[in-house]
Amino acid sequence: MYNKQTNDEISIFTSMKKIPFFLVFFALTASCQDFGKLEIISDLPKLVDEVSGIAKFESQDLLWMVNDSGNPPEIYGFNLKEQKITQTAYAKNGKNIDWEDLATHPDGTLYVGDFGNNNSDRKDLTIYHIKESSSKNKGKTEAAVTTFKFEDQEKFPPKRKDISFDVEALIYLNDHFYVFTRNRAKKYDGKTRIYKIPAKPGDFIAKYMGSIKTCKDQSDCEITSADIHHPTGKIALLSYDKVWIIDNYKGDDFSSGNIDKIKLGYDSQKEGICFKSENELYIADEKTKGKGRNLYLLKLK
Repeated sequence: MYNKQTNDEISIFTSMKKIPFFLVFFALTASCQDFGKLEIISDLPKLVDEVSGIAKFESQDLLWMVNDSGNPPEIYGFNLKEQKITQTAYAKNGKNIDWEDLATHPDGTLYVGDFGNNNSDRKDLTIYHIKESSSKNKGKTEAAVTTFKFEDQEKFPPKRKDISFDVEALIYLNDHFYVFTRNRAKKYDGKTRIYKIPAKPGDFIAKYMGSIKTCKDQSDCEITSADIHHPTGKIALLSYDKVWIIDNYKGDDFSSGNIDKIKLGYDSQKEGICFKSENELYIADEKTKGKGRNLYLLKLK
């Protein structure tokens, strides 16, 4: 039977024809998936197919992103309103051996952690200091450089049972960097080690500060990113399906604080986390096995 379309139906159809097909397809596809506790914000450009770290300055509508190993030494500014990359910063003296995370300084400095170290055999662990404003100056800048090695690592690589010096998580706090290891030891104990490094150019020894026990399932308890909410000191750690929120700690003894574990209910290769506000987090995942390369929002209770 023929049904005459109403004016409202015609109006909706006409409006949809003006929307790019890929946006309509993305919206329809996303609405059919279960992302657990995550709210999907956007798919990300193909340029950041291997997104491994994200960061945001509180006053900006830009989300800064990096790709991991083998990609150009570039930081991309993803405009959250326009949902596209509108700025790029390039480290002229940098090399992306394995960029894994980003951190921010309130003065507008972005810190890039080139310390991915799956086999715990690297001797060139590096953190680049890049001014966000350099992205407006044709994107090219000479970055300041911090290099470091772990005070308790003696062999490169160590024995398989001790391969736990991979790092994918970085924060900046009170003139120091803090890195959280991705524990890849054969006998997994569920711990992420914490190390402290001066946040200034030079070569330093990373001081061991203790550890935090995440959980027992190695496939879902290895830490892949971190961020700190500067106004409150609240810290977020990320794995493929979990987030840990740390607050009310003493000094920089993070293990002394309250640690709240949140199971996300959606497993994917999540590699980037940062605070949108005190109780909201952006999370990004890589494109793997046909899913991912999305930006999500997690609202904390």
